[in-house]
Amino acid sequence: MCGRYYIDDGIDSDELRRIIDEVNRRSNADQLKTSGEVFPTDTVPVIANSRAMAPAAFAMSWGYSLPDGKRIINARSETAMEKPMFRDGMIHRRCAVPATNYFEWERAGKQKKKYAIHPTGSGLMYMAGIYRVEDGRPAFTILTCAPADSISFIHNRMPVLLPPDLVKDWINPEFRAADLLRNAIRDVQYRPTEGAAPEQIGLDLEC
Repeated sequence: MCGRYYIDDGIDSDELRRIIDEVNRRSNADQLKTSGEVFPTDTVPVIANSRAMAPAAFAMSWGYSLPDGKRIINARSETAMEKPMFRDGMIHRRCAVPATNYFEWERAGKQKKKYAIHPTGSGLMYMAGIYRVEDGRPAFTILTCAPADSISFIHNRMPVLLPPDLVKDWINPEFRAADLLRNAIRDVQYRPTEGAAPEQIGLDLEC
């Protein structure tokens, strides 16, 4: 599961700077967030195909909107192709969400301990996502999978983490999602950090 993540625009990453510069040029989105802790409903940089079928940075809102006002912010990668809400995105509209790390909370009795998690040795990571257009604006959800062994004590799900050299193929509909998902990153590291657990009112974290 992924309920929050973080963009550190201070890391030494030419790729992240390029993404932020490009999305700022392309977007007129209000309250576009390009750094700091990202929450569901935030509008953030996301990589998807342009009309010319080339990777490009777009501003997208996190979470599919439902008629009751809730947001679907995660989708199970194992079953997304079977669900009408996600199937078209899995086939035609895949995206990659750049981040520095994501956050997860370990339950310890009545308390929850927050961890920052990211691929080992990585400054910038990409989470696999899909998107759709709602009232003329794109919204995305992040795909999840079973956790890596090293973090299974924290939570029973994690976002699908794409190798950087796989991003271009992931967003290309000529490639099958199932084939690419087999190459997801499993070598991750974690560290405790401070912060309250996400408020789940108004959210459907996984579907």
